[in-house]
Amino acid sequence: MVRRGYRAGMPVAIVTGSDSGIGRAAAVALAQDGFDVGVTWHSDHDGAEETAEEVRATGRRAEVRQLDLEQLPGAVSAVDELIESLGGVDVLVANSGTGTSKLAVDLEYDEWRKVISVDLDGAFLCLQRAARRMIEQGRGGRLIAVTSVHEHQPRVGAAPYDAAKGGLGLLVKTLAIELGEHGITANSVAPGEIATPMTGQTDEDPHGKDRPGVPLGRPGDAREIAAVIAFLASPKASYITGTSIAADGGMLQMGPMAGSHLQDPSWRRP
Repeated sequence: MVRRGYRAGMPVAIVTGSDSGIGRAAAVALAQDGFDVGVTWHSDHDGAEETAEEVRATGRRAEVRQLDLEQLPGAVSAVDELIESLGGVDVLVANSGTGTSKLAVDLEYDEWRKVISVDLDGAFLCLQRAARRMIEQGRGGRLIAVTSVHEHQPRVGAAPYDAAKGGLGLLVKTLAIELGEHGITANSVAPGEIATPMTGQTDEDPHGKDRPGVPLGRPGDAREIAAVIAFLASPKASYITGTSIAADGGMLQMGPMAGSHLQDPSWRRP
């Protein structure tokens, strides 16, 4: 019999790419909800330690490991190490990501492979490792992938990113139907433009940025995405699986409007 829900005591969440941005915000939000947190970093060790300190400030435990998803499959042993150090895993947030800004016809194969490796291959392996442990534990769990609005709609100059995020979205849906019998849910969160290092907006208040093409008129804050992740990790989301939640200020609704209102062809170049 599968026990539905987390064990009493200290549930564990692992958040990849949690040295900054959405990952850091998610790690802190989950700590505030009572999770011990595994933090991973690619190149910003100091950032990961800062995230860990924020987690510990909530009274929860934090462990830090480097995770380089360009070095697969060996790098994913970091997830196994975090699971062992923290005593299990109840939530895995696959957040690590990278991208390009180049037309598909101009891409080198190595550029394509780098993005696919990090955004799709790496996410698959992290989710797989966590799922295996969740099945072994027998108490259910939550798998959450941070995708993008480009899981659903393309962007010029982002061919490998679009392909990886679209693939990740379908991977999550597949995991939902394969793992439901074990009480494990799988969902994705699809952010729009968020004020993070990846978009060059570190420490900027998104409320002061004007985005006329977005219904809410501004970029999002990383904490707004973290709130969706924390919801999906909570008992309140126990009957949600195989879905993608767009947290984009309404961006995805603007296709026909943008198509009829753009005044020049500059959108054709990254």
